[in-house]
Parts: sequence; C-alpha cells; structure tokens
Amino acid sequence: MDRRKEECRQERTLPKPPPLPVASTTYLYETRKSPHCSISTATKNTWDCLFDETYRADVSISTDNGGIIYAHASILGMASPVLRSMLNLKESRVHSCRGHQRSISIRGVPTEAVQIFIRFLYSSCYEEDKMQEHALSVLVLSHAYAIPHLKRQCELHLLERASITTDNVVDIFQLALLCDAPRLSLFCHRFVLKHFKSISGTQGWEAMKQSHTILEKQILKSVIDEDIREKEKVRKMNEKKVYMQLYEAMEALVHICKDGCQTIGSDDKVLKKDQIPCKYAACKELELLFRHFAGCDMRVGGRCKHCKRLWQVLELHSRLCADSDICRVPLCRNFKQRRRRRNMDGIKWKILVRNIVRSKSISGAPFFSLI
Repeated sequence: MDRRKEECRQERTLPKPPPLPVASTTYLYETRKSPHCSISTATKNTWDCLFDETYRADVSISTDNGGIIYAHASILGMASPVLRSMLNLKESRVHSCRGHQRSISIRGVPTEAVQIFIRFLYSSCYEEDKMQEHALSVLVLSHAYAIPHLKRQCELHLLERASITTDNVVDIFQLALLCDAPRLSLFCHRFVLKHFKSISGTQGWEAMKQSHTILEKQILKSVIDEDIREKEKVRKMNEKKVYMQLYEAMEALVHICKDGCQTIGSDDKVLKKDQIPCKYAACKELELLFRHFAGCDMRVGGRCKHCKRLWQVLELHSRLCADSDICRVPLCRNFKQRRRRRNMDGIKWKILVRNIVRSKSISGAPFFSLI
C-alpha cells in the first residue's frame, strides 16, 4: 500500500509533457501548400518589365535566324531543371574567361515561340494571339525543358480554341504522343476515329504511313474496334426499344381487359369532345388482332401469322402476370396451368421476360412478375 501511495505522489508531482509539434508543423505545411494564393496584376507587370527591359540580364539565348533573347540565370534555373543544368555547365566554362556572359541556344522553333516560353517562366502569362500562332512550338519547348504547367496551358489552348482540324490532327496527334500530353492525344485519337474517312485522305495521314507504320496499324485497329462498339450499341438500343414496346403492349392488354378502353372501336369511330385519347398507343393494334382472331378460320394450328402473334402476346402476359386468379386477360390462367402440367418453362421465354422487366426497371407489381 505504501509503495502504491508513493508512486501516486510521484505521478502528481511530475510536470505535464509539452504538446507534440505535429499540429503546428502540419499547419505550416498546409499554409504553404494552400491553393488560395493570388498574385496581383502589379506583380505580374513587374516580372514582365524585368523580362522586357532585361535589367541586369546575365544570360543570352540564341535562337534561329540570329535572334538573341536576354534573361536572368536565376529565374531560368529555378523554373526549369533542364535549363539549370545547361547554365551550370556554361558557368564552369565562363569562370575561366572573365568578362564573358553565359549563353545558351534554343533552336528548332521560331524566335517568337522562344520569347513566349521565356516570358512564361517570368510571369506565367502569355499573349493570346501569339500563343494561337505558336502553341505547338511552345508545347514542344515545355516538354523539352520540363515545364508541366505550361504544357497543360498549351493543351487547354489547343483544345478550347478549336485549333484541331482534319488536315492537322494527325501531326498534332503524333506531337502529343511525343510530348506526353495525354488530354491532347486522347482528343486527337477520338477526333481521328470520328472523322476517319476524311482524315485518311490527307497528306498528314500519308506521311504518317511512311514514317510510323506501327501507329497506323494501331489507329486502324482502333477504328475497327470503334465500329464494332457502335454496331453493338445500336443493336442493344434496338433490342431495348423492342422490349419497351412489348412492355407497353402488355400494359395496354391489361388496360383493355381490366378497365375497358373507351377509345377503341370501329375504324370510323369519332371521339367525343370531352373524351381524352387513350395513353396506350398499342390499344388499337391489339384491338385489330382480337377482331381478326375472332373471325379467322386458320387460327388453330399456327397457320395464320396474325393469330399466332396474338397467342404469343397472351402467353407472354401469362408469364408476366403476378396473380392469374384475379386477372381478367383471356386464357391467362390456362397458359399457366398448361405450363405447370407439362413443365414447359422455356429458357428463351425466361430471358425475354427478364429483359422486358429490366427495360422498365420495375418490380412487376401489381400486374407483372418474373415468375
């Protein structure tokens, strides 16, 4: 007992431990990574002026046709790891020769495209009309010098400005694959599948057949697969349409036999002024089947196709009906009793009934059932 009391006293006298620094660290990290960060227009203008006026620029960029763009090594190095490596390599050579400015070369694209690219590294801004003209060249530069946010801007610009046509889609598709631009390549791929007939006759397609035979085979395979999918889609839609029509015919049959449709009758029957037309379009067709069945001499043995269709309608209803004891549709109970006696539950009929019910997404109540 004394030992326990002594331990309790020691626990009371011990100071409380300080809180763990996890919460404060997480808070600072979340604040630093917070997306709610806005840059004022004045700040962007300052960075643009720094690029335009080349104040204390220490790097010269050589472009095609003798063009030279002046920039700042610190900004280029922080924006692009590729440019940083190039500048570090040049710096080691410049140290041996005093008074020489570092210079790098960016060739293979127009000088204006390089200007758009370097300006974006300063202020993350660009001029719409110039980007419209050089979007593909800037896309190549953003990929070559590892600027992912500029690459996304180029993709969005090409997609939103409707710059892709049947004449240039093959070239843009190949460029998007080389530059690892997934959204742009996916859009071009779908565009090619949609307008394949007109695209297959363009110069871009002929050039691709000579230079990229593997890509041509992949696109042709995609066209075949897309055609198969479209045909399957049309087939399923037509099937669903047939199932919907059968379901509506079953509803119309119950409506005629239970409620008694007031709009059907002879062909020259005229509706009253206050009479509302029947909502079931199949009522008139069912009435014509019943009238034909009543006076047909070949209805037995399946010799008449119209009578055979009516027999099939009545049997389909009996397979959908939930309670044949209270059903007023003719021969509903007889069909069920006949199937039970002969054990005639055909697989095709079960599949048909299931598809009809699923076409309307119903449970079957109160007139229909999967049984």
